[in-house]
Amino acid sequence: MQAKEIRQRFFDFFRSKDHKIWPSAPMVIKNDPSLMFTNAGMNQFKDIFLDNKEPDFPRIADTQKCLRVSGKHNDLEQVGHDTYHHTMFEMLGNWSFGDYFKNEAIAWAWELLTKEYKIPEDSLYVTVFEGDEKDNTDVDQEAFDIWKTHVPDETHILYGDKKDNFWEMGDTGPCGPCSEIHIDLRTDEEKEKTPGKDLVNKDHPLVVEIWNLVFIQYNRKADGSLENLPNKHIDTGMGFERLVMALQNKTSNYDTDVFQPLIQAIAKKGGVKYGEEEKADVALRVVADHIRAISFAIADGQLPSNVKAGYVIRRILRRAVRYGYTFLGFRQAFMHEFVPILVEQMKDVFPEIENQQTLITKVMKEEEESFLRTLDTGILMLNKLMNAAEKANQDTISGKDVFVLYDTYGFPFDLTRLILSENNFSVNEKEFYKELEKQKDRSRKASAQQMSDWTNVREGQQSIFVGYDNMEAEAHILKYRKVDTKKETFYQVVLDKTPFYPEAGGQVGDSGVLRQNQQKTPVRKTIKENELIIHICDTLPEDVEKPVYAEVNDSKRRDAANNHSATHLMHNALREVLGSHVEQKGSLVHPDYLRFDFSHFEKVSEEEIRKIERIVNQKIRANVSLQEHREVSMEEAQQMGAMALFGEKYGDRVRVIKFGDSIELCGGTHVSATGDIGFFKITTETSVAAGIRRIEAITAAKAEEWVYEQETIVKSLKEILRNPKDPVKGAKTLIEQQTKLEKKLEELKKQQIDQLSAELEQSAEVINGMNFISKKLQVDTSIIKDLAFRLKQKMDNLFIVLGAEDTSSGKATISVMISEHLVQEKDLHAGNIVKDLAKEINGNGGGQPFFATAGGKDPGGLEKALKKARNYLS
Repeated sequence: MQAKEIRQRFFDFFRSKDHKIWPSAPMVIKNDPSLMFTNAGMNQFKDIFLDNKEPDFPRIADTQKCLRVSGKHNDLEQVGHDTYHHTMFEMLGNWSFGDYFKNEAIAWAWELLTKEYKIPEDSLYVTVFEGDEKDNTDVDQEAFDIWKTHVPDETHILYGDKKDNFWEMGDTGPCGPCSEIHIDLRTDEEKEKTPGKDLVNKDHPLVVEIWNLVFIQYNRKADGSLENLPNKHIDTGMGFERLVMALQNKTSNYDTDVFQPLIQAIAKKGGVKYGEEEKADVALRVVADHIRAISFAIADGQLPSNVKAGYVIRRILRRAVRYGYTFLGFRQAFMHEFVPILVEQMKDVFPEIENQQTLITKVMKEEEESFLRTLDTGILMLNKLMNAAEKANQDTISGKDVFVLYDTYGFPFDLTRLILSENNFSVNEKEFYKELEKQKDRSRKASAQQMSDWTNVREGQQSIFVGYDNMEAEAHILKYRKVDTKKETFYQVVLDKTPFYPEAGGQVGDSGVLRQNQQKTPVRKTIKENELIIHICDTLPEDVEKPVYAEVNDSKRRDAANNHSATHLMHNALREVLGSHVEQKGSLVHPDYLRFDFSHFEKVSEEEIRKIERIVNQKIRANVSLQEHREVSMEEAQQMGAMALFGEKYGDRVRVIKFGDSIELCGGTHVSATGDIGFFKITTETSVAAGIRRIEAITAAKAEEWVYEQETIVKSLKEILRNPKDPVKGAKTLIEQQTKLEKKLEELKKQQIDQLSAELEQSAEVINGMNFISKKLQVDTSIIKDLAFRLKQKMDNLFIVLGAEDTSSGKATISVMISEHLVQEKDLHAGNIVKDLAKEINGNGGGQPFFATAGGKDPGGLEKALKKARNYLS
């Protein structure tokens, strides 16, 4: 049975059990501060479990793209070295939101595995939660009793501790006991020797968990305690890759048709054969796995970068490049070549991978090439460290030096260790990890925050956003919590209804006040945590149980609306001018400006920018009215021609924003007609990544201010140029005149250097085999370096000390030049000498062994310094 059929049978089975087949959420999470990536199927349903949102359907089944490379669930270092861990993987799941519970979940899981997929019952083991005294939770006897009605042999039902049989997404949030289903894929002979029950959860590569049935019934609070959720839910997760391994009778996930097309293509390019040499096999598995993770991350909107989620993706990519470089001999970018194979495999289930194929390929290639340059640089630096150690008769490299390679240049520590080992060197690992821990500690301290549990003021209500129609609203506080960080303390407040737009879809959150009688509580910003609208306040209203009047800062909201609507008009204009390949790849809508990232593979020309501006401003002058369609189905929206935004997750009901032929799905705030925008002006156009361009623009009053500023600049230039009819021609003439004068000045400077060098050459004294020149000059200090180098070219065994006073500043300078072979023979160092001489002019300086300079405040000390220089001739 092929992987595609296995996945489809899962969908068909749960469709027959009245489940809605639900699309995967993006792998990159944008509105949950506790997570960067979707690490489990339940992430997109978190708000339902917390009772912040009503479910669209009571029963759902899906396959969810997951990534486990950071935080609590981090499998990165195991990937490639074993046969069943992955960075990106699919999690098949079925869900019940307050509908069915343990009976149905267990019965259907057993039916699917044993009847539909025909897995032998005696190969399966199930676990139930044994309880935990610290959490005050009992053994899950209910689950045990249900399993007994399905599992023929009770010895195949095992108890598990909190680590294995109590599922939690993070330190806080929805959680509950679970039942894992494990499969024993060993041979009959192996099973005869050791029962499978003795190997469950023992990291045996052929006795593995394939499905976890989570019975979500608790919420883990900040203090570690558990509270019952309002409703009980089912959350199951079955590792698709492991399931395919079991059904295709393989002993490794990587031997299935999920991975083999990629692995065989990579092996062919690397000139190796999979299965012959362990190090090469590990590298092939790493590269194949990581190509999937990187491709899906980029398709979902996360480009590699140096911060947060982008850094994680960059790290995965660099790990793959490093394995390819070290064990497969790849010295040029290679991973991007295999994207088409992945696209062909996955496009039917995840169409975004095909839609973003060009972008994925270009970004991956550029990142690979960049890191290969880093590897070359790192290896050169490592060679210098090894040469220095060899000269010092040492075989251990400083951990601090290796950390600089790792931290500053991104050179992988394990590659450093490997290269050193191959050259009979080691690294002081204790010193390295000490530096690494210091860095982590700095990072933890910088980002540390303590968050209290929510204090509920009103139970059983959900927050409603009324900000599309109102800038003010009377509201009640539903709940609040205190947040302490290193720099500040503030409160997060949730209202039963709010006009405040939360930061989402690229638009910054509203600010304003919560008014209660005469007291005004400032709302500095508004954010969205999953589906919860949270107001950030420095203090709380005086009485949290009484009503508050929520008032949005209308001028900032209006400016943000101008910029958001202008973003839509510009997006449409970009596609008209540059082509339909243009797609949004990120945006920021701020009251002061807008920023828009889009797919395009060359610089946007000045002529194209002018066309885009003209199209947008024509739409503004046409005063096109907003057509807003709220709560329409995705199917209706698509029929209208609405464009979905890059990397966004949409529900079953969406909002469509239409200005003429600009039609987009959008939750942001907008003008009622385009004329409100006033005027649109692009200020910058740059590249942010391979195939990604960025435009920044301004509208309304900010654009008007920009015009006035430009007008002022032009007027000032005209005045400087004495009001010529053609200021551009006048500026060109001035520049030409300046160029001629600079050439003349250079000629005079050269003549002066020639004259002075001849005079100084005549004044040279031969002392202890050295041509010594010591002179105080009345010249422009800018020529002294050229003068010294001129003399060095003309004279051997030169030791020259020149002093000068800058008449405009009243400061003194000293320059020391020494011939290279004198530096070595006499053990002289110009930098050290000039530092000593600089003391006489109340200054400091330094430089190279053969040339150095110093500056000081006391020109009166120059003569003394020049005399002191003679001490170095003995």
